[in-house]
Amino acid sequence: MNKLSRLFKEHPASVGESYWQHMGASFSFCVPMLLASLAAIVHGFFPFLFVKTGSNTVARLHERMVVNRARTTLRQP
Repeated sequence: MNKLSRLFKEHPASVGESYWQHMGASFSFCVPMLLASLAAIVHGFFPFLFVKTGSNTVARLHERMVVNRARTTLRQP
């Protein structure tokens, strides 16, 4: 594998994904993170709004990214 190809494929392969699968997974995290960051900005000005939105989003994304990946890895032969 040449250096350029390795730059694009090494990390996705390390988590059991192709380049395109990894891109899709990454994009699926982008939207909730963007919305949570906007909610956090609003919450900064109006502390009574979006009280748990940021922390709930982080917990949900952590569950998807870390915990589910660990479970999937354990199930593989």
